[in-house]
This record gives sequence, structure tokens and C-alpha cells, in this order.
Amino acid sequence: MRRRDVDGLDPSRAYWVPAVVSPERNWAGAPGCRRGARYMVNSLTLRPSRDEFVPFDSEFSCLRWIMQNRADLNRTLPGARIRAVPLDRWLLGLD
Repeated sequence: MRRRDVDGLDPSRAYWVPAVVSPERNWAGAPGCRRGARYMVNSLTLRPSRDEFVPFDSEFSCLRWIMQNRADLNRTLPGARIRAVPLDRWLLGLD
């Protein structure tokens, strides 16, 4: 799913996405970024993304996906904390 397609999601439901904040400037996970840059994690590529993501139906399913992919996530997103966040709050910059 792309960010521009968010309007197509059911507004009566909560969606969750894995997200990460850049721990340092020019972070290896997103070269050229600034410290504190916010990204969703693309569930297909396991890379940080501002635009592409796969929403999960529950916090539990998002956390389960993070745990199942922990080793690969640690490799592609070194030094960063990956967490499950509510999609709406993340897009609004509230979480």
C-alpha cells in the first residue's frame, strides 16, 4: 500500500504499522537521513519507507511480524528500535 491510498482504508478500524526512527544522522538504514527521521518499515522489503507500507489489523499481528522478522530487521535497520505504532497517529506525527 502507498501513503496516497490511506483514504481507501476503513476509517472505523485501527491499523498498525512497524515504524522506526533514525538513531543518527546518515544512518546506515537510510543513508543521507537526519537524526530523528521517521519511517514506516516496508513489510515486503524490510527497509525504511516514507511512502510504502503494509498495514496490520491489530497491534498483536504487527508485533508478531516484528518478532518473526527480528534478525532481518536488525540487519537492515541497524541500531534502531522497531516498534508497532497506530498508523493514523504515525501519519499525523503524534506517535
